[in-house]
Amino acid sequence: MKTIINSLFFVQLFFCSCSQQENNSSNQMPEKHMPSSILDSHTLSNYKDVSIEHSHLNLSVDFESKLLYGSVTHSINNPNKDSIFILDTKYLSIESVSDQGENKLDFSYGKKDDLLGSPLLVSINTNTKKVTIKYSTTTQSEALDWLNAEQTAGKEFPFMYTQGQSIFTRSWIPIQDSPGLRISYSADITVPEGMLPVMSAANPQVKNKTNTYSFEMNQPIPPYLIALAVGNLEFKKIDNRTGVYAEPNMLESCVAEFVDMGKMVDAAEELYGEYDWERFDVIVLPPSFPFGGMENPRLTFATPTIIAGDRSLVSLIAHELAHSWSGNLVTNATWNDFWLNEGFTVYFERRIMEALYGKDYTEMLALLGYQDLQDELLTLDPKMQTLKLKMKGMHPDDAMSDIAYEKGYFFLRMIENNVGREAMDGFLKKYFSDHKFQTIVTEEFLAFLEANLIKGKRDSLKIDEWVYEPGLPDNCPVIDCKRFINVESAIDDFMLTNSIANLNTTEWSTHEWIHFVKNLPDSVSSNQMMLLDNAFNLSSSGNSEILAVWFERSIVSNYRTAFPFMKKFLVRVGRRKFLQPIYESLAKTEEHKSWAKEVYKEARSNYHYVSFNTIDEILK
Repeated sequence: MKTIINSLFFVQLFFCSCSQQENNSSNQMPEKHMPSSILDSHTLSNYKDVSIEHSHLNLSVDFESKLLYGSVTHSINNPNKDSIFILDTKYLSIESVSDQGENKLDFSYGKKDDLLGSPLLVSINTNTKKVTIKYSTTTQSEALDWLNAEQTAGKEFPFMYTQGQSIFTRSWIPIQDSPGLRISYSADITVPEGMLPVMSAANPQVKNKTNTYSFEMNQPIPPYLIALAVGNLEFKKIDNRTGVYAEPNMLESCVAEFVDMGKMVDAAEELYGEYDWERFDVIVLPPSFPFGGMENPRLTFATPTIIAGDRSLVSLIAHELAHSWSGNLVTNATWNDFWLNEGFTVYFERRIMEALYGKDYTEMLALLGYQDLQDELLTLDPKMQTLKLKMKGMHPDDAMSDIAYEKGYFFLRMIENNVGREAMDGFLKKYFSDHKFQTIVTEEFLAFLEANLIKGKRDSLKIDEWVYEPGLPDNCPVIDCKRFINVESAIDDFMLTNSIANLNTTEWSTHEWIHFVKNLPDSVSSNQMMLLDNAFNLSSSGNSEILAVWFERSIVSNYRTAFPFMKKFLVRVGRRKFLQPIYESLAKTEEHKSWAKEVYKEARSNYHYVSFNTIDEILK
């Protein structure tokens, strides 16, 4: 770490470490360095005053030490001629900082924050146009997941991937880590022989002999969408602008599962305008990936748990595609406004699915989402039930609940029901067009909504109640799903007769099975669970969505036959959506919690930080 010798710079460093404090902070920054607009409480950077315009990464991937090392060069914009450039870092080792790779620049760390990391403060002058930082990651870097060969599908090569959302990019790149900033980026990545790196950028489709690969992302994106994955990967196209990356032994099954991807892009463009990212490819990651998918532009990261063999779970791909508009094209400026990313995306996803598979199919998705939302409202803190959140001092991942996704969806569907679909579609198309490659907060959206669609109906539509109050207003849309009515009749018959003789499930979709299992009463016995299992092989289903709800039900009924299958699932799969409710159910009794802790000893090393951080709290 460089020594700072200018006393004025010392004073600036002290105050800059407090740059994101609210106005009632006891430490007030001098007027010269007060951020022009304090929006994002989850960054320690001064991105509103000195901002990154473009970043170039030059990194090597070291699987032996499980580190990335090299440099990042930031091209900066400094309109007010500030003398300090502040970046977010967490668990990084900074070697040096220089001006365009030539003149050394003084740097130091501000006050460490356990949640946000340590601000990196760099002394700059009015002529500084580029700042190069030589650094490496550490074994604590939260964004990185390093997998040994045995944890992959092919079991020959190791694997590494990043997960930047929400505030994890700062743990693999020293950067201004706010969704309120948009930057372009490029990269040169060196990997071991026989491996292929891919990024949220223009990607190679075959391996080369140099083991160094170059990348360009020319469209400006928020830093949380910078992404990297490295493994024994191959590519196969689906059509002229869509394709799949996966390990070789998985590639054909993934391509077969995602065969409708090109049609999804076409359907999305028909709804809300041109796709602005050239390609829409998907990489299928190893099972430790903590999410269903991550909408990294040009290259969605996806869990292998959606490979069901019957294309029944491809709504996730539609969801990540929809993010190409809502989230990637128009981005929430702060994590308080996370619903602007996710509520819009769920609405858009279901419109894509309706266009391809019909309204009956989409209404099943909507009703399952409504049921999940109702379950969450029973236990979620009321202050976390609003669309617009107050997340200062909290981890942004706490906002990743069904409020942002499903309450956001039903809010938009309520508006559609009142203004008509044609008007709603015209409004959304204009919204995406007028705000493309921009960031936005809830209040800006509401002003746009008033001016361009609802015009004086804010009170009658209970807009503020939806956005700023907990729970669901009484004008929430009601889902009429006839296919689920038949499923509920089947549940009643099974519980009454204690027989599967009348269960006609031949044409049931995944969603009907999920509805059936989720709505079995708590009184269902272990013997009744065995009847269902023997008939339909539910404990060994190849469908992860069905498995997850079946295991939850097995815990409630203490159906022990399912527990060995559950252990295998918990050790293999790292998707937090599945893990969290299963571990929460297991933690309700001492017997089950003790069993879960034993399983977790084996499973934890297979999980990404995002997942094990959640499970640690459940089982502590």
